[in-house]
Amino acid sequence: MPPPTVCSNLPDTMTAKKPLAPLVTVEDLTPLEAAEELKSLAKNIATHDRAYYQEDAPLISDAEYDALHLRNAAIEAHFPELIHADSPSRRVGTAPATGFTKVTHSQPMLSLDNAFDEADVKAFTGRVRRFLGLDQTEMVAMVCEPKIDGLSISLRYEGRTFVQGATRGDGETGENVTTNLRTIADIPNRLPEDAPEVLETRGEIYMRRDEFQDLNASQEKAGVKTFANPRNAAAGSLRQLDSSITATRPLHFFAYGWGEVSCISSDTQWDMLSQLRSWGFVTNPLAVFHEREVDCIAFYRDTVERRSELPYDIDGVVYKVNRLDWQERLGQVSRAPRWAIAHKFPAEQALTVVQTIEVQVGRTGALTPVARLEPVTVGGVVVSNATLHNEDEIVRKDVRAGDTVVIQRAGDVIPQVVSVVPEKRPTGSEPYVFPDHCPECGSLAVREEGEAVRRCSGGLICPAQAVERLKHFVSRNAFDLEGLGAKHIAAFWIDGLLSSPVDIFRLENKADKIAEREGWGTQSVENLLATVETRRTIPLERFIYALGIRQVGQATSRLLAKEYGSLTTWRTAMTAVSEGNEEARADLVNIDGIGSSMAEDLAIFFAEPHNTQVLDTLENELSVENFTTPESDSPISGKTVVFTGTLEAMSRGEAKARAEALGAKVAGAISKKTNYVVVGATAGSKAKKAEELGVPVLTEVEWIEMCGG
Repeated sequence: MPPPTVCSNLPDTMTAKKPLAPLVTVEDLTPLEAAEELKSLAKNIATHDRAYYQEDAPLISDAEYDALHLRNAAIEAHFPELIHADSPSRRVGTAPATGFTKVTHSQPMLSLDNAFDEADVKAFTGRVRRFLGLDQTEMVAMVCEPKIDGLSISLRYEGRTFVQGATRGDGETGENVTTNLRTIADIPNRLPEDAPEVLETRGEIYMRRDEFQDLNASQEKAGVKTFANPRNAAAGSLRQLDSSITATRPLHFFAYGWGEVSCISSDTQWDMLSQLRSWGFVTNPLAVFHEREVDCIAFYRDTVERRSELPYDIDGVVYKVNRLDWQERLGQVSRAPRWAIAHKFPAEQALTVVQTIEVQVGRTGALTPVARLEPVTVGGVVVSNATLHNEDEIVRKDVRAGDTVVIQRAGDVIPQVVSVVPEKRPTGSEPYVFPDHCPECGSLAVREEGEAVRRCSGGLICPAQAVERLKHFVSRNAFDLEGLGAKHIAAFWIDGLLSSPVDIFRLENKADKIAEREGWGTQSVENLLATVETRRTIPLERFIYALGIRQVGQATSRLLAKEYGSLTTWRTAMTAVSEGNEEARADLVNIDGIGSSMAEDLAIFFAEPHNTQVLDTLENELSVENFTTPESDSPISGKTVVFTGTLEAMSRGEAKARAEALGAKVAGAISKKTNYVVVGATAGSKAKKAEELGVPVLTEVEWIEMCGG
């Protein structure tokens, strides 16, 4: 398709989610405790993503889901070096469900970061000002609109004719639901002559509350499954394999954004919404334009009061920077644009009773206490478990069996205990005593100095750890072995069919034994072995992630793969780090996003002989692909750049973002591997060190010219 003739294609503004105020302040977490919690958050959010995006059957409310994302974001902000395993801040939605063909979006369908109070909104506008280098007197005008609780959709028009519609999916690939979308009256089949040749309109499919109630009544009368809420009803109706069923469902569409556009004739978000309306799309009539932050917040307050009066469900208000040139400069970070944010409504709480306290053992041996509760409904979801985080948290809140507690859904299958109601405590209640031995294998549970987490010392003999490590190895973002799910992993381990990751690639030797198991047969075993064969080739970043190294998640795995390029180079460097090689360690820590704590965990992993033995055997079974950087004709593609001093034409954040977009590696410190040092005003010791090492030093003007202006 031809490029836009006015301005670059803009990222989409999809809905997203974050968490509530945590029970344990982030500042009180140690790096190891924070890393463990991030891994747990990622796993649980992934569970909810599948339930919400693929199955249209969420286990929790939106506010509760958002609360978990907020906790994740808060920990990552405080511990940036821990951005870790399957981080929700690095992905959108989940993979498309089966049953529909897949569609690769021409531009990613992004999510939104969230604000949960007015301070978050002010922080957002502050970030926009700093990134753009604006002074406090310049207005940052915003478009504000209610955040519809529906299903995100992209509609593609070519030659002004509707040719394809797709769900968001994982942000990169969605489900082709074109035929079903053609049944919705709000979606025009043809656009007027003044519309662009190519246009991707993005928006939300939703169902009104009264229509949802009528649909459920008819479903119940027919003796078939009813829907939990209007969003589920809309998503389930659109995902019907029989489009005639979709045609009978009362679905509507609000347009609020766009993806690929061959020609954008508007300069602002507000004018673009007007253009969409002129081309026949329905936009939310409650959307407003405000120049001042205080007016945006006033609109939010008014929307909260009017929420129950609206005919459809909303879960917040979206603010978008109005100027499109500013949107383009601000760009995006991983899963969300920098130029938009969702101001979400608060979550709900409830009272219930703690029946007992149990301890679960995670993949890294961490012992996590869980309160088993008398079932209670919170936000339309029945809750029977709540996390207590660690033994310090139990002591701090003095949670005991029999206590009446306040629980708050934090987006997790296991919500959080906010507080105890002392006056309802039973007579004779005794404080909970945290176990000092692993409940799974009986090994001593040790709490190291400075850590809040107590860990099983059983290592590889502990079934909980061994099984969880194997589950992680085959998970979606690692080797993605769908035919070898969590239940199969546990059963295979118990029966001795699996003991380490390499055994997965030798299952053909045990095919007869697997075929004899309940639920298995010759065909299912053949299917499993075929899937295993397809996974013998894997990208380096996925391989690193699959190893389950503490603190090394998807984002960090990609950083490592990008920096070292091949498995051999990475292993050699990490071995050197584990052996105390200062130069190798300096190179590792110099990677922007890798901290000393993470470097220490990598060193510990490679210092363990068992781990290196596993790597050796895996290398014999697998083909690990080198990391490939997308081709670019930029002169800085593949180069390592360090910025120092105060830049004038753009903020430091914008400079780093543009450099990375052009294929450069941005480092925080200068080394022999640095290709360029860009110096602004008040450049200090880094500029001097660059001269000492003979690294080329560029002024800001020279840098901009090198990058093409």
